[in-house]
Amino acid sequence: MAEPEEQREHDAHDGTDMVGTVPRGLLCSSNTKKLVLHIDLNNTIVVCDAVTAQGTVAALDYFLSTVTWGQMDTHGRWDWLSDAPSLLPPCDDAVCYYSQFGRMPGFTSAAGQRFSQVLQQHLDLLSWPEGVKADKELTVKGEDGRLYHWILPSFFQLLRDLVHAGRDFAVLFRTFGTDLPRVLRAVSRVLTEGAHPLFPDLPDLKLSVNLTPGKIRCSKKGCVLSRGDECVSSRDGERAQYQYLSSVQGLGGFQDHFDWWAGNTFSIHGGKPLWVDPFDSSLQHIFIDDNLRQKDHDTIVHPKVFLEPGGADTRTASTCELYDVNLVQTDLLQAISDRSYFTKRVNICMENYESNLQQGAG
Repeated sequence: MAEPEEQREHDAHDGTDMVGTVPRGLLCSSNTKKLVLHIDLNNTIVVCDAVTAQGTVAALDYFLSTVTWGQMDTHGRWDWLSDAPSLLPPCDDAVCYYSQFGRMPGFTSAAGQRFSQVLQQHLDLLSWPEGVKADKELTVKGEDGRLYHWILPSFFQLLRDLVHAGRDFAVLFRTFGTDLPRVLRAVSRVLTEGAHPLFPDLPDLKLSVNLTPGKIRCSKKGCVLSRGDECVSSRDGERAQYQYLSSVQGLGGFQDHFDWWAGNTFSIHGGKPLWVDPFDSSLQHIFIDDNLRQKDHDTIVHPKVFLEPGGADTRTASTCELYDVNLVQTDLLQAISDRSYFTKRVNICMENYESNLQQGAG
């Protein structure tokens, strides 16, 4: 598949809401393929981390250390190369602060103080609506005592936009963490009870949620997907796993295999598996995760691309090859500030995917 234009990474980030407006790409009548969206939780649609015990403030502070850039000078001192956060480095030899120094509590109150205003601005945007009662599954109390959204409103806006556009789609939450059952419960309440103050109409969308968390476990022998009584193994061929994930309906989720990723030095080969069939014009899988990187030795999704139509054999595709086609690196700041962020990213992937299919046909 052809590499997409990297300059599209930051387009359409105007910070405006799109309530009631469906972007042009989702409405394209000639494009009727089903979308299966694989969506990470922590620092993608949830701004906290139960595994590392990070609250909202700490999680957002940590994210800023991964998207701010510099380099060591000849005297061994850190030299900042960016005045604003960005997913991509400002130059080839730039290094993000986290990669150089590791996790640093209180980043924006110490070395990253120049980004403290960015932190505060986005915490303000994350605040639960004033005067609205706290909800035990939709709100979280930050370390600063303030009440915040637990799930980003931009995620619920994506669901609304997809339904209003008449899209056939499914959503699978994919996480290494332990928050999956709570997320499934919370999303179910929003979609069935209208529990979210910003999206009281979502029950009208008639979306279903499978509350049974699944598991994905990998080993040298292959990969096993299980959920309830369902079980699909790569011993039956990787085509079976692709077909299983392609056939899902509504919303659900799987806990991926963190120990396998760690055992593969946090590289692409131990990442969350994603099966992609570039010959399938009827369906598109898209994975959205903040830990996606264009360096395959340090990324979180393992794309497995089928080699021929209907075949069972796959190859590992590089992240760069599928970036903004089947893979989206979450810009958490934009996901907080722009209600239509996820809709726009899905749009870009759809457009790039169509271009690649047309080039392949040619």
